[in-house]
Amino acid sequence: MRKPCMAANWKMNKTTGETRAFLDEFIPLVQDVKNVDIVVAPPFTSIHAAAALLAGSHIRLSAQNLFHEEKGAYTGEISPAMLTDAGCSHVIIGHSERRQYFKETDEMLNRKVRIARKHALQVIFCIGESLEEREAGKTFEVLNREIGEGLKEVSPEGIIVAYEPIWAIGTGKTATTEQAQEAHYSIREKLAALYSNAAAQEIRILYGGSVTPDNIDALMRCADVDGALVGGASLKADSFSKIVKFNTDYKQ
Repeated sequence: MRKPCMAANWKMNKTTGETRAFLDEFIPLVQDVKNVDIVVAPPFTSIHAAAALLAGSHIRLSAQNLFHEEKGAYTGEISPAMLTDAGCSHVIIGHSERRQYFKETDEMLNRKVRIARKHALQVIFCIGESLEEREAGKTFEVLNREIGEGLKEVSPEGIIVAYEPIWAIGTGKTATTEQAQEAHYSIREKLAALYSNAAAQEIRILYGGSVTPDNIDALMRCADVDGALVGGASLKADSFSKIVKFNTDYKQ
């Protein structure tokens, strides 16, 4: 049985002080949760503060991005060694906002995944289709391409896939449970073709896109949904703790 994973992506939110205040409130709320992996991804400026507060806890620390080189003349970029040195165990790669606003290509993302794994960072690899692509019937074509190109020459160990339909991110729209399960099942089939059926059954696939405490139980009923990558609803400790403490009867 795959252990559920709930990851908070704060995006460009929270100062260092706000990060400390959140974790001071959040950690006690989830201290008894043992059957769910919890990951928090603050902005770069708050990673050190978060690492200090999370030390000794069961909550893991993630970065929201990294650069695909070890070091060098890349002003403003962050290397994988810098992230591990700061206390990160995970990194988010390929989020639709990075693909859209910063023009990150499949080839570039593959380089990021490979260097992250070289440094033993667990990768939350994001994929998903736009509304136009869904309406054109290209959902599975897009997902297959992003998986195949993004995970090329990457072993399955340390990989978490996050399916985020772009049309559901920050819009208040959520894929129906049928849409979510259909996409997650297709992703697992592609992972089986890329690796093996055994490996595909081990890889966790998270759902992302307007996840809230109100819809998490329904999403987690889906056989191939193994958790969530949460945006807006992860910015408040009470809200995210309720998502983390979903009705785990569905995943026993």
